[in-house]
Amino acid sequence: MDFEALKRYYAELDRSLFLDGPEKALAGRDSPLPIGFGQTISQPSLVLEMTRLLAPEPDSRVLEVGTGSGYQTALLARFSDQVYTLERIPELSRKAEDRLTELGFTNIHYKIGDGSLGWPQEGPFDRIMVTAAAGRKPEQLLAQLALGGRIVIPVGPRYMQDLLVLSKDDKGRIMERKLGAVRFVEMVGPYGWGGEK
Repeated sequence: MDFEALKRYYAELDRSLFLDGPEKALAGRDSPLPIGFGQTISQPSLVLEMTRLLAPEPDSRVLEVGTGSGYQTALLARFSDQVYTLERIPELSRKAEDRLTELGFTNIHYKIGDGSLGWPQEGPFDRIMVTAAAGRKPEQLLAQLALGGRIVIPVGPRYMQDLLVLSKDDKGRIMERKLGAVRFVEMVGPYGWGGEK
């Protein structure tokens, strides 16, 4: 992907549009902020880095697990062909859809449901971005990754996870890179820290 174009768009994208109430005034901080329902909007520098690592291309079909506020979704949609975004909390999904529609995006598909199961009806996907932490690698998501594709996902225990880039080669083998420690909210479902919920 064109990283310089990504940095320019990232600098232009007003994070306050994805926040409500008193948090709007804190949008310029490079830190996570609450968006309600026990969820957060990630720190901007991490959103940029995860998008760089995912490296969507203009013809990429991208699955996003965890729509949240829609901030990460906007970056993905700007640099991909189609984005399929999953959110388990209906209020967050609807609010993100309203924001992103108002920003003019027409290449985003929304679904309310368990993101750990992916969106098999629309797969395979060239890229998968996971914005919630899994206790282990989600097999359903790996199964929906196209040959030559990659997943960016935080994996590990409750208080600290490894940010992983998982790539699938042209024979279906999975290769893993660890990119450092991160801390995300839990992926609810069978791949959360506690197993089946």
